[in-house]
Amino acid sequence: MNKRFFITFLLSIIVPFSVVFGYTDKVYVGGENVGIEVKTNGVLVVGLYKVNDRLLQESSNIEAGDYIIEVNNNKIVSIDDFVREINNDDDHSEIDVKIRRKNKTFSTKLILEYIDNEYKTGLYVKDEISGIGTLSFIDPINNNFFCLGHQISDGTTNEIIDISSGSIYYSYITDINRSSNGNVGEKEAISDENNKFGVIKRNTDKGIFGTYEKDYSNKKLYEVASKEEVKLGEAKLLTVTKNDEIKEYSINIDSIDIKDQTKNMMFSVTDKELIDSTGGIVQGMSGSPIIQNNKIVGVVTHVIINDTKRGYAIFTVNMLEEAEKE
Repeated sequence: MNKRFFITFLLSIIVPFSVVFGYTDKVYVGGENVGIEVKTNGVLVVGLYKVNDRLLQESSNIEAGDYIIEVNNNKIVSIDDFVREINNDDDHSEIDVKIRRKNKTFSTKLILEYIDNEYKTGLYVKDEISGIGTLSFIDPINNNFFCLGHQISDGTTNEIIDISSGSIYYSYITDINRSSNGNVGEKEAISDENNKFGVIKRNTDKGIFGTYEKDYSNKKLYEVASKEEVKLGEAKLLTVTKNDEIKEYSINIDSIDIKDQTKNMMFSVTDKELIDSTGGIVQGMSGSPIIQNNKIVGVVTHVIINDTKRGYAIFTVNMLEEAEKE
């Protein structure tokens, strides 16, 4: 059966357990819903449009997924910066821009058109992305938090977002749009940006990491399972389906792949209460911690669209190893 994957926003050398966890082998487990907001590192181009039936950027070589980092030699951090530089330009027919694409930069010119009292660029752009997810765990050694288990990607380009900064916030669930086979549902939530939990430092293919700023002493401390300790069979998933109440739900680990870096476990939701309320796995559940034999083994990352009671999870150790990289 051809299986498609949905990321919710969606080389193995075995070393001794003590080496993998050089800095921690126990973490405080989360499970709560969090609001997520990140600022892009430059203004992100997410799409192109025609102006007077022509693509203005055709000669500039600008593509969706590029970051605008300078206009007329002035640094661009936000859309406000971009608009200000366009309006301050003396020529008003074209501007000099510097573009970053996959860690390489180049300079080009972008043609402008003045229509309906504003300058048109032919570019759809954004400078921030927000959503919800689940807090996975906190490392008590350095107060680092771990969330999602996968990267934050732009929904248009599907590229990982290069971020300059970000935060996670208190959030509570107001409703659930249930999943059904072929249709992935989602959590509906309200986030309080005045109640910040932590600062996001990195966005990686194994999750977002940063510094947790709230007291977490009331959370439960769990040992971290090595890859070899994870077994087929019963486990528990921690997540929120109503308000801000973290609940434990039954799942079954169906298969294990030690060599993969992200899709390490395939699991099935077996808990009737969770199936009744969500239809299985929904958007916003990314990062939900999985507990087996009183150890944290991984976190939820993907749902299988044609069977929404099944999904994938990443090993906890893979997230911890990623966080050690500079």
